[in-house]
Amino acid sequence: MTAKPTSALSVVVLLAVGIVSGRLTPPLIVRLDGNPPRLGWVAPLVLLAGAVVVGMFAYSTWQTLHRRHERMPVDHGIRMLSLAKACAIVGALVGGFYGGYALAFYDALDATLGRERFVRGLAAAAASLLLLVAALLLERACRLPDDDDDDRADPTPA
Repeated sequence: MTAKPTSALSVVVLLAVGIVSGRLTPPLIVRLDGNPPRLGWVAPLVLLAGAVVVGMFAYSTWQTLHRRHERMPVDHGIRMLSLAKACAIVGALVGGFYGGYALAFYDALDATLGRERFVRGLAAAAASLLLLVAALLLERACRLPDDDDDDRADPTPA
């Protein structure tokens, strides 16, 4: 069984779903007689820490497989690839959601809470996008050198 690389289309679709849902959340909360939540700095910091950890895994995996040409245990490779796929999905959805949430308050930059929600939403979106990039790099690092040749080979039998 082979795992296909994360496609650009799936990333774009996940980002779009996140942006639309994030943009529609504050008006929906207000319509239900509530106040949109204030965003703290915890989410951007946790997402940034996750991006750093996944980026370190990507660097380590790249060094192991492509620079030193060492072998990696199969279960470790599967775990790294699973982590990469999961982080790519989470990074795209959460990044889109926080970006959409920030966009919802773009018109309210004059108000203190509007500016706070906009800035912190953008910070969380940026950290999520860094997580997405780190996940895609880890996914790329998990590819074996032979995988590149298989993609270019003629799939028809001789």
